[in-house]
Amino acid sequence: MSRIADLNSDDFAALRQKTLNEYEAFRARGLKIDMTRGKPSPEQLALANGMLTLPGNGDHFSEAGEDARNYGNLQGLAEVRTLFASTLGTSPERIVVGDNSSLALMHDCLLWAWVKGVPGGAEPWQKTEAPAFICPVPGYDRHFSILEEYGIRMLPVPLKGDGPDMDMVEELAADPSVKGMWCVPKYSNPSGETYSDAVIERLAAMKTGAPDFRLFWDNAYAVHHLTETEHQIPDILDLCEKAGNPDRAFVFASTSKVTLAGAGLAFFASSPANVRWYLASASKRTIGPDKLNQLRHVRFLKNEDGIRRHMAAHRTLIAPKFDTVSNALEKRLTGTGVAEWSKPQGGYFICVDAMEGTAKHVVELAKQAGVTLTPAGSTSPYGKDPHDRTLRLAPTFPSLQEVELASQGIALCILLAALEKLHSTRNG
Repeated sequence: MSRIADLNSDDFAALRQKTLNEYEAFRARGLKIDMTRGKPSPEQLALANGMLTLPGNGDHFSEAGEDARNYGNLQGLAEVRTLFASTLGTSPERIVVGDNSSLALMHDCLLWAWVKGVPGGAEPWQKTEAPAFICPVPGYDRHFSILEEYGIRMLPVPLKGDGPDMDMVEELAADPSVKGMWCVPKYSNPSGETYSDAVIERLAAMKTGAPDFRLFWDNAYAVHHLTETEHQIPDILDLCEKAGNPDRAFVFASTSKVTLAGAGLAFFASSPANVRWYLASASKRTIGPDKLNQLRHVRFLKNEDGIRRHMAAHRTLIAPKFDTVSNALEKRLTGTGVAEWSKPQGGYFICVDAMEGTAKHVVELAKQAGVTLTPAGSTSPYGKDPHDRTLRLAPTFPSLQEVELASQGIALCILLAALEKLHSTRNG
């Protein structure tokens, strides 16, 4: 298709009417498809159904002889930390195993930094005048929500395909009021990009105005590959230590999208000083994690090869859904000039940049047609996309047939919203 902005009046009018007719026919189908959140599908969850009978009657002792039914071992079972050390890119002694939500660990770390401060800091973050966080955009709405909850300013920085604009990051980080930065370094939410080695090295080594600056390193998609190529990133903890900033990174991950979303394991990894700080703070709110669930994971996944095989089964289920979305966007929108979209190699999302000023309209058109999307603006701080263009598509949860239908509808809505905007512009 030709770029719609270049069409003459007659061709433009004909395309607009044709697209309106197709949209009305699509809306008349009465669909009800949810593409809002990156949830595992029932088929993905079923891959881990074997965990439901584990660890089994009488099989509740760790390798060290600990009774997993009882209190204690706040850091987590040694064999669990060893199993996931490679995933987290660090050594077992630097890992803490929590319960099912890495988001909860991120919230706790930020809250404890807020009220108590962190190693290397002179005071709690709340005593800093107008504290701020660097936020790569497009980003994860729940990261932004935590900052907004505590009144921490958000400083957006664009992602460039290999990570954030590091010139901007370094300039902002030089301000002592900037206390941290969100990072999803691998298969980012929602852009799908992976930070380059050069970007990660600069993040580890950059000078910061705040001596207690922290990278909140959310490696949520560490093993979530969509192709047979398993992209790797450097060990941020090792790089920070070599750069003379050993306490800079807080690393987070979970098995929420590996095993059972509501019954996974969450991980915190950092320097020895930060691990001691974390455990001292966590000891005030819990006597220990769910170690039976830790045993389930070890018994079920067994080793690194077990994790790899399990994630390959996930890939078999969800990669066709991502391909389906890409195919629908390409078929409808290639050459029109109304949108660009990511082709992720891993993760859970496809990011679409529609024509500027149309994202909200696309979401509304899709809603009217029975396809629910994440609200426009969710990928920016405060839910406000200054360009009103970015859409986050989450194809994992619906069935493949539903994804195919929804993708066709989404592409149609993107085109229609652009035509409506240009029509309004042409007609003053």
